[in-house]
Amino acid sequence: MTEWFSETLHPHWRQSFAADRVLLREQTAHQDLVILDNQTFGRVMVLDGMVQLTERDEFVYHEMIAHVPLFGHGAARRVLIIGGGDGGTLREVLRHKTVERATMVEIDATVVEMARDHMPMVSDGAFDDPRAELIIADGIAFVAGAHQPYDVIIIDSTDPFGPAEGLFTPAFYGACRQLLTPGGVLVVQAGVPFLQPREIAHVNAALSAAFPEVAFYAIAVPTYVGGLMTLGWASEDAGKKVPDPAVLAERVAASGLTFGYYSPEGHAGAFALPPHIRAAARG
Repeated sequence: MTEWFSETLHPHWRQSFAADRVLLREQTAHQDLVILDNQTFGRVMVLDGMVQLTERDEFVYHEMIAHVPLFGHGAARRVLIIGGGDGGTLREVLRHKTVERATMVEIDATVVEMARDHMPMVSDGAFDDPRAELIIADGIAFVAGAHQPYDVIIIDSTDPFGPAEGLFTPAFYGACRQLLTPGGVLVVQAGVPFLQPREIAHVNAALSAAFPEVAFYAIAVPTYVGGLMTLGWASEDAGKKVPDPAVLAERVAASGLTFGYYSPEGHAGAFALPPHIRAAARG
């Protein structure tokens, strides 16, 4: 008999996955971790009842959370990732040969270990790259005590509950700003506005309290149900958001990279938000 897993993120809406095989159920030091196989989505990681990623569509999220700030910045050498224990964001950051150091700070060592064991296709060797630095620590405490500046900071966190709640505050975003080099860029995940309008409004208010330039861009990840998902963008330099089309196209071509979702045109278009998302962000 097929076992079904139901995600319980939203109080009046649920999506379910047929678990053809459950590879892991474990209560880590910080959260409940489940990894399962599904015929449509492949391998699936679940934390505290919320789907974090699936093998089939993770490329959408990881490409857009990494390449939009990196190509927008244009000269990022040092990158800080908070969260992202599955290694997908680290993988995409390190595809940029111009990145000299990518520091990933993850609070839950078990997530990293189990992702490497059961979902190695996601990190694709990124943890073994000599430019990668993995630190098992609380991201808030790390940022508060750090002194090394970064060109790009990516907050690849779960939704603002439990261990991730403190990653969505003006104080934390302000501390991140202090770590950024001049013209540096911060990117955060901001939920699915159609079902989580309070989340994008909260992120907008918190980012705006810490940065002079704040925007949101949208991506379509099938697993994250409810319509378009949004990512928050912040910087002191508005020009790092969407460079001139010719400049952006030249940067992408010079990288030699190919993508499943990201493109120079899609980079610019992602910031053209539907009115209902703009309204949700205003609160």
